[in-house]
Amino acid sequence: MPRKPSPDARERILETATRLFNSSGVHAVGMQQIIDECGCGKNLLYSQFPSKDDLVVAYLRRCSGDWDDIVAAAAAAAGSPEGHLVELVREVGTRVNEPGTRGCPLRTTFAEFPDREHPAHRVSLDHFMRVRAQLRELAEETAAADPERLADRIMFIIDGLYTNGPIFGGEGAKVAVAFAEDVVRTETSAEPVESR
Repeated sequence: MPRKPSPDARERILETATRLFNSSGVHAVGMQQIIDECGCGKNLLYSQFPSKDDLVVAYLRRCSGDWDDIVAAAAAAAGSPEGHLVELVREVGTRVNEPGTRGCPLRTTFAEFPDREHPAHRVSLDHFMRVRAQLRELAEETAAADPERLADRIMFIIDGLYTNGPIFGGEGAKVAVAFAEDVVRTETSAEPVESR
């Protein structure tokens, strides 16, 4: 009778894959490397993730969930809708400067899988559309005359942080936050945005 995998087997495999994908990229990591690093058997890995595409999709969904943590942290630090947008930029700036960070895994994977029909490409694209919709909802709570424009500008600042944040470090993050404050102030014609 075959053994049943432990309840945490899927999570252990996904955690190992996440670490490897984050450090080396999805294409550079093979399934055998994940098996070796995780210390699981080939049968176990494939019983949990029938293909590498399935594993990559699970990884991307996990990464997409990190955005929800960023939104929650920014909401807790903000005193206004305008401040919430600025705090999102600040939170991303903090996270992209954590040791070992190579930018946004969803953006990286999106670039690695240009085929629009590939499941990894679709999950990444869905994430970006969700983020854009969330930013637009937040911008609609402000006094902005054009909430879509405000949201799109904040999204471009966040994109810049994910791309260049690890290069420019904490100073780059400070510049991005100041830029977000200027954009929000200009777009809302509001009082100065609350800043830490």
